[in-house]
Amino acid sequence: MVYTTVIILIVALLLLDYIPAMKPVTAFVTPAVILLAGIVFALVFGQPYPKFNKTASKKLLQYSVVGLGFGMNLHQSLASGKDGMTFTIISVVGTMVIGMLVGYKFLKVDKTTSYLISSGTAICGGSAIAAVGPVVKAKDEQMSVALATIFVLNAIALFVFPILGEWLDLTQQQFGTWAAIAIHDTSSVVGAGAAYGQEALQTATTIKLTRALWIIPLALATSAIFKNGEQKISIPWFILFFILAIVANTYLLDNMPMVGKIISGIARKSLILTMFFIGASLTKKTLQSVGLKPMLQGVMLWIIISIGSLLYILYC
Repeated sequence: MVYTTVIILIVALLLLDYIPAMKPVTAFVTPAVILLAGIVFALVFGQPYPKFNKTASKKLLQYSVVGLGFGMNLHQSLASGKDGMTFTIISVVGTMVIGMLVGYKFLKVDKTTSYLISSGTAICGGSAIAAVGPVVKAKDEQMSVALATIFVLNAIALFVFPILGEWLDLTQQQFGTWAAIAIHDTSSVVGAGAAYGQEALQTATTIKLTRALWIIPLALATSAIFKNGEQKISIPWFILFFILAIVANTYLLDNMPMVGKIISGIARKSLILTMFFIGASLTKKTLQSVGLKPMLQGVMLWIIISIGSLLYILYC
């Protein structure tokens, strides 16, 4: 009952935001605040509907991302993606190598868990772990530890990165690129971008989804490394619909800008609701499943990629 009430309240606040007179009241309804509300709810009440919560967060995020495409221009998106492409390639390969050295060699985290954490950090968080896990024949405990590690860091990133971006006086373009490279999961990247500004959101989303396509070559390479070619590779098909939405907005809705604006506006609202479902997944059980060494690997790798990508963006 409490769970349903909170969801209804969030939806009501999101709808009230469309009324100009209510904007001062709904100004606090941001991705970070709603994520925090979800986390607090999970820690106090637990997770009453874990299956629904998981499905809702995944599907709503995908629909939201596709909807955001209706607020983007193809030519501008290609320019943003091109700017971050070079470092995306370098960072994906570099993160995988450094991650295994830090986790497996230095911290002595078991090889499979270390590989999962490195994959999640290198590409797109839980999606990459979910795609690679079956290929390496990861056990449930190893998947849980890797997912929990990445999830905790994602939650922190959504709060910390916009603050750091303001402190460092990053431009919208710079912050969007940094968030897309340094934050693991698509949800937190999009959430942080939305908190920083519209241009940052577009840049972060475009580069992050370009980065997410690396799931395919990573899964193929993983299959070769672990000599397991029998597992199917999970492809994030919603990225294709995101691209189609951008194309439709650029060429089909060019004379009807309000249509794309309305759809992308609804998508941004649904993204905020998604943050609650994601936060509500961070239960006490999830926190307890994270060991010290895996978390250390995640934190160390995160610091390295965050500082490295920031220096590249500022000085290259």
